[in-house]
Amino acid sequence: MKKFQRKSGFTLIELLVVIGILAVLLAITLIAINPQRQFQQTNNTKRSSDVNAILNAITQYAVDNRGTLPTGINVTAQTIAATAFNTMCTQLVPQYIAALPVDPLTNNGTPIDSSTCTGTTWSTNYTVQQVATSNRITVAAPSAELSATIEVTR
Repeated sequence: MKKFQRKSGFTLIELLVVIGILAVLLAITLIAINPQRQFQQTNNTKRSSDVNAILNAITQYAVDNRGTLPTGINVTAQTIAATAFNTMCTQLVPQYIAALPVDPLTNNGTPIDSSTCTGTTWSTNYTVQQVATSNRITVAAPSAELSATIEVTR
């Protein structure tokens, strides 16, 4: 008489149930973490830091120059770019700020250093304006993600 040997291991049904449970847990984890939202929040944090750094440099320049603002800043909100701010860039970089920060989604976030200031195609994708009623300066990040408003006035 032949004896049947009992084989140890998992059945196909058991393996499919475990794979199904793992897939559900993975989906829940991805939804909870939401990597795209995390990247957007990281970009907004960088934008907030950049706006403060630019405003600090402008303020320090004005303090050192008896209230005179860097060239190009007026009551119209303008993007800090080569078209209107080459002179401002050379006035600020590198004495008041090592390099002008750039929006993370612009030019791969590569900052504008003193060698780039004299170029004709750079842009930070940040805006600056002088508030007409109070003579304060506002620097903003118009490309903020997650419906955030990032601007600092001083």
